[in-house]
Amino acid sequence: MAFVTDIIPLPFVTVPAQGAICYHPSILPRHRGGSAINWALIMGDRETGLSIFWTDAGIDTGAVLLQKKIPVGPEDTTGSLYFNRLFPLGVEAIAESVDLIKSGRAPRLVQDESLATYEPLCNDRVAGIDWGKPAAEVHCLIRGCDPQPGAYSFYRGKKVRFFEARIADLSRPESRPGEVLAVDAGGFTVAACGGAIRIAKIRTDAGKQDAAAFAADAGLKTGESFAAA
Repeated sequence: MAFVTDIIPLPFVTVPAQGAICYHPSILPRHRGGSAINWALIMGDRETGLSIFWTDAGIDTGAVLLQKKIPVGPEDTTGSLYFNRLFPLGVEAIAESVDLIKSGRAPRLVQDESLATYEPLCNDRVAGIDWGKPAAEVHCLIRGCDPQPGAYSFYRGKKVRFFEARIADLSRPESRPGEVLAVDAGGFTVAACGGAIRIAKIRTDAGKQDAAAFAADAGLKTGESFAAA
């Protein structure tokens, strides 16, 4: 089972003679749940990876068969981690796991419950930006919500989602959280606590577009502010 989004009833899991295995995109027992990649980024992990485990009645609680680790880069997003690394690595890991089972060498390593974390689904309940938080935390949230659901804030009462974020060199101690510090052909820069975030793309109800195009269409100017969610 790879990226199964439904809870499979235990009787079905126990039908296979040698049991069932499941792919999960984290180093279990850390980041159990349906948004593991998102939370690894949101929480600032420097390393993540994947686990192949023996499915049981719990959510991502079964004994581990195999794990592979990867570093998390400073500009990685949920999309880049999954499509560029965790997906292809997962295909290899599942094939390797099946070979281990066939040869009778597949381990069953019990997870350490004292190290377990379980986070909720990454949706709009957790994707709202608080510009009063440290810039590094805001940056992690935006990357963790890219491409879905898109970390968001409000401009003139309308929800705006942010993508392709970078920590900006531009920072002013007197800036208000959420204040627009710069607008140019590459996008716009927004102040957070102790720093600033440069945004290259946004998405609104009208669709996704370059941040610079949004700024031009909306008349976004320096000194204006994005409101906290």
